[in-house]
Amino acid sequence: MAPPSVTRDALAVAVTANLPVILWGAPGTGKTSAVTALGAAAGLPVEVVVGSIREPSDFSGLPVLRDGGTWFAPPRWAERLAAGGGGLLFLDELTTAPPAVQAAMLRVVLERTVGDLTLPDEVRIVAAANPPDQAADGWDLSAPLANRLIHLDWTVSAEDVAEGFAGGFPVPEFQLKAPAGTADARALVGAFLRVRPELVLAVPDSPDRAGRGWPSPRSWEMAARAVAACEHLGAGEPVLAELVLGAVGEAAGFELLSWRRNLDLPDPQTLLNDPRAPLPERLDRLHALLGAVVAYVRSDGTTDTWERAWAVVARVARTAPDVAATAARSLARSRPEGATLPETMLELAPVLRSAGLLR
Repeated sequence: MAPPSVTRDALAVAVTANLPVILWGAPGTGKTSAVTALGAAAGLPVEVVVGSIREPSDFSGLPVLRDGGTWFAPPRWAERLAAGGGGLLFLDELTTAPPAVQAAMLRVVLERTVGDLTLPDEVRIVAAANPPDQAADGWDLSAPLANRLIHLDWTVSAEDVAEGFAGGFPVPEFQLKAPAGTADARALVGAFLRVRPELVLAVPDSPDRAGRGWPSPRSWEMAARAVAACEHLGAGEPVLAELVLGAVGEAAGFELLSWRRNLDLPDPQTLLNDPRAPLPERLDRLHALLGAVVAYVRSDGTTDTWERAWAVVARVARTAPDVAATAARSLARSRPEGATLPETMLELAPVLRSAGLLR
């Protein structure tokens, strides 16, 4: 289990990247006060919604007649967040919310929708829960709701509590600007899943395991955004591990982190500038490298870079045509306006046909 300081930093990174996150911890350990302090430090209005005292209509909206039709009126907390253009929605005591209330929360967490009101994109979502055996009339978290959140274990140490009483409890510093580099991180995760396709979806077979992080396309997307945020903010490996494991679970998360550490890929810009730069031999590394090249090309957006990328694809096609075909498909979709097809593409006719780009 990570030290409390790592968990606090992971929470700050998740809020920065606008990733929905849930804190798991025993009652009385300061989860609520930490989240409200975090919101205050960031200048974000905090709306606390306690699951045990809410009804499904508090999230799905209350049906009312309006202009001859039915309108699902949002609650006041949602209207305040919408009027403010952003804020922090804190869903407290989630495991005291019965299944019907948890089901109503799904659209709030994933789509930022409350009744017929759509919350601004700048609304951050943090939840907190006690383990079901420690919660009053506790319920397991439903698998669909659990899979929409990054799970962090909230712990306290005697030393941290003593220092907090003496000098105040620390609040992590963070920025609200959206992290860059998400395309690179998604390419990295996509390359990993090509190597381990059985990890794309692994629904747990027990309610307690299904109520925490587990692999699905949705949770892998959250893991990719967490990787991008950590790299952008300079967060350490322990913070990255907390977020990735919290998104997709320990088994799949540890595999991704280990694979990422051992990639040792050349820089995409170096490869585009030097046609003789060495290429990795392993197929998983080639997948990751070409994914990074395509992400760089999309970010750069220039015709010259797009055309030079085809030379890299052509080199890979000589030894790994299947890998090249995947990259060719992505590059073709990223063609800048006015770009002409480079002569290099003539060498790629078989690859382009297999990618569905030539008849």
